Amino acid sequence: MACSRFEYVKSFEQGDDVLQNVWIVIRLDGKGFHKFSKVHDFDKPNDANALNLMNIAAVAVMEEFRDIILAYGQSDEYSFVFRKETNVFNRRASKLLSYVTSLFTSSYVYNWMHCMSKKTLLYPPCFDGRIVLYPSDQNLRDYLSWRQADVHINNLYNTAFWNLVLKSGLTNQEAETELRGTFSADKNELLFTKFGINYNNLPAMFRKGTILLRKRVKIENSLNRQLIVDLHNDMIRDKFWKDHTELLGKYKPGDYVCELENISTVLKHQIDKLNTNEKQENIECCS
Repeated sequence: MACSRFEYVKSFEQGDDVLQNVWIVIRLDGKGFHKFSKVHDFDKPNDANALNLMNIAAVAVMEEFRDIILAYGQSDEYSFVFRKETNVFNRRASKLLSYVTSLFTSSYVYNWMHCMSKKTLLYPPCFDGRIVLYPSDQNLRDYLSWRQADVHINNLYNTAFWNLVLKSGLTNQEAETELRGTFSADKNELLFTKFGINYNNLPAMFRKGTILLRKRVKIENSLNRQLIVDLHNDMIRDKFWKDHTELLGKYKPGDYVCELENISTVLKHQIDKLNTNEKQENIECCS
């Protein structure tokens, strides 16, 4: 851009560089998603398609930002963890936050028909975001443990609540009254005795949320390349961090082996996109 007498206005911009050598976490939350999920008739207590839409939108963010080593999502929220040493956008907080939030939101809308093909998007979703800095590895682990513990508390309550409403015919207020003052053991007992549901047998994605990691994916003889893998493991225990030592150590994605018939929705979406791009490249080369 050519210099002009108006260029002085740039001096009004305020610096917002993030501290060096700290974990950068960007957490996005759906704005008004209680209404959004109701208007769009999401399955209760969990809509697998809606959760996978969130996961696919998060994958798009990780594909854009190679410095994100882990993302964690549940319900209408997603957290993205950037490497301590990242220098993306010169660590400018406003740039990082606005780019991640807008890319996630646009990817959510873009992939709506892919995941929610039987439901029309009636109005635009909105996500807000925040940046939080964690100076130590333990701080980061505790943050992710906090978010995963939140999944268990909320999902157990919602599972009990919606079974009372949908299967026992209680009103929302009656279900709230019945669950008021109950502990986890009480809710587990209610689910099992009234509805024959063993909470621990429900899909892990509902109970533990979704972890996205970069891995060298090997699928029989058909694929061997780096992709983003969705896991539903326990991050609170040490085992997760011992199994994925690259996260807190020297970052080098490990291997992930799976069978063709066990490919997740998230992996299948990436593989289909790869195949589409390769076909397009072959057409362009031949034309």
